[in-house]
Amino acid sequence: MSETMPSLAGEQMRSIDKLIVMVFRLSGSLLEGGSRLVEDIGLTPAWWQVLGALHLSPVPLTVPQIARNIGLTRQSVQRIVDLLIVKQFLQLESNPHHRRAKLVVMSDAGKVVFLEAERRQRPWAANLAAGLSKKDLDTAIEVLKTLDEKLSD
Repeated sequence: MSETMPSLAGEQMRSIDKLIVMVFRLSGSLLEGGSRLVEDIGLTPAWWQVLGALHLSPVPLTVPQIARNIGLTRQSVQRIVDLLIVKQFLQLESNPHHRRAKLVVMSDAGKVVFLEAERRQRPWAANLAAGLSKKDLDTAIEVLKTLDEKLSD
């Protein structure tokens, strides 16, 4: 059974193509900028992202939960978690709901390095948002969220 593909007008097709290219470019720029912000404190953007997922969660998470929350594969998050355990930024705890899936929690050192990264990120993010209205930012969020949901179908 074949899916029917929606037809897009030429201008709309060019716009979505431009948006996709711009998102790729922005992703690269954000990763490069984020790397410069935290490399001297022993983080990479991917490590920072995993620490951030744990920081934002009200409860400890398993590796698959972290992966779902940040849109990475379980395997890539597992590799990051393993490295962050070696660096003593994370530790594993037993999970009362699942014998094999351990809970990942930030160590005190992980909390310190994450809070330093967050402290550095605030002025950087404020500079990025300068000149953009809340409405513009909210519209961008909604468009990106909608595209992400369509890709997840």
